[in-house]
Amino acid sequence: MERVVEKPDEVAVITIITACVGLGRLDQAINLFSQLPNPNVVAWNVMIKGHSKNLNLGKQVHSEAIKLGLDCSVYAGSSLINMYSKCHSMESARKVFDAMDVTNTVVWNAMLGGYAQNGQSLEVKEIFSNMRTSGLEPDEFTCTKVLSTFGQWESLEMGRKFHAFIIKKNLELNLFIGNALVDMYAKSGDLKDARRQFELIPERDIVSWNAIIVGYVHEKEEEEGFRLFRKMICDGFLPDQFSVSSILSGSANRQALEQGKQVHCFSLKLGLYLNIYAGSSLVDMYAKCGAMEAANKVFSEMPVKTVVSRNALIAGYIQNNNADEAVKEFFDMQAEGLQPSKYTFASILTACSASSRLNLGRQVHCDTLKSGVLIDDEFSGVSLLGMYLRSSSTEDANKLFLEFPKQRSRVLWTCMISGHAQNGNSAEALCFFREMRNDDVLPDQSTFTSVLSACSGLAALQDGKVIHCLAFHTRFDLDESTCSVLVDMYAKCGDIGSSMKVFEEMVNKEDAVSWNSMIVGFAKNGYAGKALKIFEQMKHANVEPDDITFLGVLTACSHGGMVLEGREYFNLMISRFGIKPRDDHFSCMIDLLGRHGRLKEAEELIEKLPFEPGAGVWATLLGACKIHGDLIRGQKAAEKLILLEPDNPSSYVLLSNLYAASKNWGASNRVRNLMKERGLKKFPGCSWIEVNAKLNLFVAGDKLHINAGEVRAVLKDLTALMREQGYVATTDFLLDEED
Repeated sequence: MERVVEKPDEVAVITIITACVGLGRLDQAINLFSQLPNPNVVAWNVMIKGHSKNLNLGKQVHSEAIKLGLDCSVYAGSSLINMYSKCHSMESARKVFDAMDVTNTVVWNAMLGGYAQNGQSLEVKEIFSNMRTSGLEPDEFTCTKVLSTFGQWESLEMGRKFHAFIIKKNLELNLFIGNALVDMYAKSGDLKDARRQFELIPERDIVSWNAIIVGYVHEKEEEEGFRLFRKMICDGFLPDQFSVSSILSGSANRQALEQGKQVHCFSLKLGLYLNIYAGSSLVDMYAKCGAMEAANKVFSEMPVKTVVSRNALIAGYIQNNNADEAVKEFFDMQAEGLQPSKYTFASILTACSASSRLNLGRQVHCDTLKSGVLIDDEFSGVSLLGMYLRSSSTEDANKLFLEFPKQRSRVLWTCMISGHAQNGNSAEALCFFREMRNDDVLPDQSTFTSVLSACSGLAALQDGKVIHCLAFHTRFDLDESTCSVLVDMYAKCGDIGSSMKVFEEMVNKEDAVSWNSMIVGFAKNGYAGKALKIFEQMKHANVEPDDITFLGVLTACSHGGMVLEGREYFNLMISRFGIKPRDDHFSCMIDLLGRHGRLKEAEELIEKLPFEPGAGVWATLLGACKIHGDLIRGQKAAEKLILLEPDNPSSYVLLSNLYAASKNWGASNRVRNLMKERGLKKFPGCSWIEVNAKLNLFVAGDKLHINAGEVRAVLKDLTALMREQGYVATTDFLLDEED
């Protein structure tokens, strides 16, 4: 008897295929799909959705759909557009859209959604305009997709206009559109309008609550976010993974560990503890609160360890100064077959930001290229540049910068300017700024603060004035950070009048930064009394002094010979303001005592330090001993200093000079011979001055300088004038030129 093979139930097979796709079992889905003799549009639609994250397989499904003439159907066509959009292949998505003969709102929405999720707001506006021109009216899904592109300050005004359009169409009270409006205003930082829109929604759902809570947390108003979270629960809404994740983010921002623990317990009761999003947020919260043991425990208990959870753990280790564990997790992640994302690379590159880890940083650089992270990706590019610059490998950073496409962004330029300025390459930082301006790239607040710091390092007053002028014309001179750096720049260039003028014209002086710049500026320029007067004004303005403020105040007292006042301010810092003195505060006090010959008091202060004295403390005492010829204390300070910094030639030079000043030439020669044995050489001193917008550098012992003869002649005349006033040059401290 001939066996009868039953034809498979098409509906049942499609249902099973849908389930397989939902579970990520694409091989089983493909096998079942192949058993259908004539797959209908629904079956093709399911298969296209299943390959929405695999571009190559998605293209194969598209090819088969074309052969069967299904690519132009509304459902298959919109699914193809969605597939290409999720694979970030918008050019292919547009080709599918343009090739379709019959279009309706579903297809237009698919195209709008694709551009929206890929951040192409201009194309969203174009498609929306074309849709209306074609006679189709937008529905709730159209509006939500368009609104999603306006969630940033740059396009908020456009969002408001679109909101007006929604009101005209009587769609404002639609739940989906209402939620999208709350989300748009919240992401733009306009919490007032976001809250107003939230209150207008008649029947809120969990999405409504999540949108407003996320908005408050994102804008650092965590307390109100927590209050709304509690109100949401009281109103009968159970938090989902997104609610828990956002509120945990708020706990992490405030480092509110106890609050985070409460949310953790609550997530356990809701069964969200092992959810991927909630679990990753818990790891992040504990890590940012410094509880790495708890973060590790949550991570180890997660059934599925994703790239996101790994990133949270790696970032946590780095934040808690455990680069070794971060590197270990990075390699474990790769060994387990997880592909690092650009955020993983950014975190691990931070761990490589030391000269000792430079080779590892270069290896990670190679890994980023192998993984397909493009060199023109701004986020990854800045991470790589930052790693090289923080490792003081400026040559590598310069080479990498040249590999970027010619239209380099402001962020990349600023990264280079800031990095070189922080590495002491102020002249190169200024060169990068000039190149940036030649490329017609406008600086922002970060650029101005970085390049003005470079001007401070060079005492390049003329360049500083030109940059100040540009800041004025671009309105960045109203920014408090920029103004503070301007105050500092003018002071370091010796133009204390301009420094004070900028300070007095500042509208906002609510934090200590600008006050500190002015206090330090006066102190360093020899105006001790004015520095202390600014400090008193600062207190009257109810601005809380910080540790930097007192460094400036103590420096002023030291330079002004105010020993008694210095002691009073030092005690005030501890007793009234609760600031724990650091190594540099004690160095200021030792300098204050040492300048006035109170070396015994300075030594006693060092002996009473609550911590092991650092190199700065001993160097300050040694310098004072050299001035006052205290050989015994100076020798002790030098020995401590050489022990702490055996490769620093300055310590040996100071000790040698101390012996020379006491006519102990044998000991002086022994120290210099020890320097030679250890391969140490004193770097010659240098100074520079800007004349007619040109920087002139002078190095000690440089006989090849183009103006060497003129310099010596002027110096000779000045020395003669000083001798007439009773000045006698001390030459005992000079080392031979070959040293």
